[in-house]
Amino acid sequence: MKHDAEPKPHAAWPHHRFSVAPMLDYTDRHFRVVMRQISRHCLLYTEMVVAQALHHARRQPGASEPGGRLERLIGFDPCERPLALQLGGDDPDLLAEAARLAADWGYDEVNLNVGCPSEKVRKGRFGACLMADPNQVARCVAAMAAASPLPVTVKHRIGIDDRDSYAELLAFVDTVAAAGSQRFAVHARKAWLEGLDPKQNRTIPPLRHDLVHQLKADRPELVIELNGGLQTLGDCREHLQAGGAGIRLDGAMVGRAVYQHPLRWSGLDRQLFEDWSAPETVQASAVLRGLLPYAERWRSRGDRLWPIARHLVHLVEGVSGARHWRHQLTQAAGDRQAGPDVLAWAAEQLEERGY
Repeated sequence: MKHDAEPKPHAAWPHHRFSVAPMLDYTDRHFRVVMRQISRHCLLYTEMVVAQALHHARRQPGASEPGGRLERLIGFDPCERPLALQLGGDDPDLLAEAARLAADWGYDEVNLNVGCPSEKVRKGRFGACLMADPNQVARCVAAMAAASPLPVTVKHRIGIDDRDSYAELLAFVDTVAAAGSQRFAVHARKAWLEGLDPKQNRTIPPLRHDLVHQLKADRPELVIELNGGLQTLGDCREHLQAGGAGIRLDGAMVGRAVYQHPLRWSGLDRQLFEDWSAPETVQASAVLRGLLPYAERWRSRGDRLWPIARHLVHLVEGVSGARHWRHQLTQAAGDRQAGPDVLAWAAEQLEERGY
């Protein structure tokens, strides 16, 4: 369902200071609403959406209606904003069409994936393999920027295979920045396109935070965001203040450490955005209570509760009775008739324990 809110200019959204990385099968619309109970300010991303899939989906009958193909791909609840649509593809025309859709639907940013190393993505000739063709990435970015008023950003690696010199990274960024990219989210590992699977590519290539700091030092006018190896708010603060080469980066992007330990990040609005009205900590029961209006809206469409509840299994950890609570929640929420009352009951269980 489209949203009427006008996209705001990039300067009005300093939310690149902390963002949750786009992750396939994780950062869907439901997890984003969960995360919004923990932080009001961080930038959230969709899972990667293939531009060609959007092209075909928008031509389906009822595509924009609740449950329609297009709405399923890029629909979101207004509470998720600020929100970026991440796109996959290498066709400038299809990406321009997708960028226009992003603006029409009320997104705040459109991001091009130049970092995913999976074989399936590579066969589609997008993701990390595009780092080998900076001029094609530039053509895509230019087409997106011309088609939409939204900021166009790029998420990429520090290199691929044996093309991993700093000079090549700098040349890639310069080429894409000249085409109109407003921010670079840099995963500080290179990607091996042959021999490593996506999981291995997140851990085996060594982290090179120093290269990202050097990039910011050499291109201070660009907005540079660090991704990779950040596990805590302290890690993020180190790089946002002055880490590595002593250069302050503009933003920190965290992926699985947010998904697997969501309440670890409950202080980020105060610590990273200096919003002193935000709570110092967020309790798990408060997250569940905050989800109730959204769950009501979702169930009123006839959709099941489980797609929401599946993202709550990491909400309670390291406390007495956590495993039993998770078991009860997943069992109750898995029922096809389960409604928001299951979340209310789960919140009550936590409140009784002071969580």
